[in-house]
Amino acid sequence: MNDREENTMNLKGKVAIVTGGNSGIGLAIVLELAKQGANIVIDYVSHPEATEALEKQVADLGDQAIGVEADVSKVDDLQNLIEAAVQRFGRLDIMVNNAGVETRTSVLDTTEEQYEKVLAINLKSAFFGTQLAAKQMVKQGGGGRIINISSVHEDWPMPGNTPYCLSKGGMRMLTRTAGVELAPHNILVVGVGPGAVATPINLSTMKDPALMKKLDAAIPLGRMAQPEEIGSVVAFLAGDGARYITATTIFADGGIMQSSPGL
Repeated sequence: MNDREENTMNLKGKVAIVTGGNSGIGLAIVLELAKQGANIVIDYVSHPEATEALEKQVADLGDQAIGVEADVSKVDDLQNLIEAAVQRFGRLDIMVNNAGVETRTSVLDTTEEQYEKVLAINLKSAFFGTQLAAKQMVKQGGGGRIINISSVHEDWPMPGNTPYCLSKGGMRMLTRTAGVELAPHNILVVGVGPGAVATPINLSTMKDPALMKKLDAAIPLGRMAQPEEIGSVVAFLAGDGARYITATTIFADGGIMQSSPGL
């Protein structure tokens, strides 16, 4: 095996869970981890046919994947994901807390129901996903990686999307605090903060040429990210090359945070 082949199998034998894994950034993460040799539990709440198609794509890459229907806002469902990974693959090495939603509502307009939904899916799931994954990693020994898919909006205000920004700000401190707490167990906790990404969550913007022109102009690289560009960052953080990175966020935003006052 040459150096290039070894590099593309950096995660051979590792086991990962990806929440919200059958679409958008989650799907791209699943495929990139699979290209690196990982076996994967794909969490989903809808479109089982998309999950089945993704399982086949992973199998074509030479790895294994199983889809598990789980509502990550419920701790019992998160525990079921952990147990599915251990029962099928024997262990858990990588936990990717990716599932997320937004309401695009302001401080004045957000309802209690909207607030609770966003915080439960985005932040509660990341907290208990981190907790339960860490418990399994401590139990089995050998350390592990927990990767929280956050956003530039963990630091950067987005008026009109307040619950989402709150949830991502919470993920920021979860990543930092859990990273410090879990370091003695060699469990690394890192956030990934995408900027604008061409995924279903941004369809309304992508369908509006005027908004797209404004957005592209605000990004120094001149375009939205593709999901696979975020997936490659996650795969790097899951691998040996990132073994000294923890309790911080890696931003993949095309430079937008440094050049624009906000969106």
